[in-house]
Amino acid sequence: MIDKERLRQELLQILTISRQNALKAADSAHDDATHEQSVAETQYDTVAIEAAYLAHGQSKRVAECDEMMNTIKSLALRPFADDDEIALGALATVDNGLTCWLLPVCGGFKLQNNTIVVVTPQAPLGQLLMGAELEDTLANGKTVTALS
Repeated sequence: MIDKERLRQELLQILTISRQNALKAADSAHDDATHEQSVAETQYDTVAIEAAYLAHGQSKRVAECDEMMNTIKSLALRPFADDDEIALGALATVDNGLTCWLLPVCGGFKLQNNTIVVVTPQAPLGQLLMGAELEDTLANGKTVTALS
């Protein structure tokens, strides 16, 4: 059985690193935007403006990482029985061997050496999985072979 708490910690570590990188980039872009050499010399000199836009974008990325981390931290992890419907927090494996962790955020992240992919309910596969049960054949022709 897969340890969902371990998966959560792995995902939080990935998000922490992403947040740190975005914060460094935002700080660097802010420094560039406010540096004395970035002062516009002509109306066409946009270095400071471009750096400010970049700093703003990276700051938004930091906030997004914070929001995703809070969502993941607050997610109730529970085991799913073979007769349960697939819902948020479920690990579902389909017959092609793909194991998906259905979460509200972080779609596309890969965990445990790329053996588990995070899928959100908004993704096409997430839409197919939501409400399905073990041994159900999905609309894409794949069958749910394991659930936890």
